[in-house]
Amino acid sequence: MDARQLQYFLAIVEHGGFSKAAAVLHVAQPSLSQAMSNLEAELGVSLFHRTGRGVVLSDAGAELLEPSRRVLRDLDAVRQKASALAGLGGGTVEVAAMPSPGIEPLTTLIHRFTELHPSVTIATRAAFTPEETINLVRSGACELGLLGAATAITAPSIDVLAVEEQPFVVVAAADGDFEDGAVLRPEDLAGQKMIASRSGSLMRTIVDEITARSGDTEIVAVVDHRTSILPLVLTGVGIAVLPASWTRLARRCGLVVASLEPTTHLHIAMISLPSHLTPGAQAFLELTRAWSLRSSRSTPA
Repeated sequence: MDARQLQYFLAIVEHGGFSKAAAVLHVAQPSLSQAMSNLEAELGVSLFHRTGRGVVLSDAGAELLEPSRRVLRDLDAVRQKASALAGLGGGTVEVAAMPSPGIEPLTTLIHRFTELHPSVTIATRAAFTPEETINLVRSGACELGLLGAATAITAPSIDVLAVEEQPFVVVAAADGDFEDGAVLRPEDLAGQKMIASRSGSLMRTIVDEITARSGDTEIVAVVDHRTSILPLVLTGVGIAVLPASWTRLARRCGLVVASLEPTTHLHIAMISLPSHLTPGAQAFLELTRAWSLRSSRSTPA
């Protein structure tokens, strides 16, 4: 067994078949198939079920996904350590991130990290729920995960670093009914048209509570992609309730941002496996830890 075989195995899984993996890896498909046959013979198990329309990952193959990713990541860590004993000389840090934490604090963290380690690439992967983020880290698909939840995050066999708590705010058009920096209560939103995410998210729960408590408030648009919300507010479709991470971007777009009382907080955390972090991921985690400590000290009691 060698690292090349494991790389091929993961590429087949991640790209959905032999032909796409061969194209991405720039190898001939027969060579890829032979490498997998040799690996299966060495392991004594079938990694894929061959079907008429392609391949399906076997139970044994599914069990080997995380160990294979770990082996390749450990080899990458050895290469990084050997090539840059005095610092980080290259490599990639893979971070799974939910939409709102992916605005902030991820933007600031990536900005600071790339200043310190310009040769290291940060690769982010979209996750839309805490469970999805945790699964991406636990499976080894990503080394780090940045997520937000209604309560403090806990997960078995996962290290959790609490980063910050973001209050929810109201974002509205500048020519609307609210001034920037105002403090609003649910009853102040009576008669407003609202843009919301789908049921099940914390953001939607807050919007549903507002519509229940304030007269004539109605949801006029429901979106899956959070990136659609600010453009909809800008065009006057309605107002939105978002975590405070969107504040700076909203104001740069010319929107107004008002505080919401009483408010709910989004608990932001960075998660990782207890071991097997590459030097780059370890450095990114330590930067996040230092940033969270400074953030907590600057927050009024």
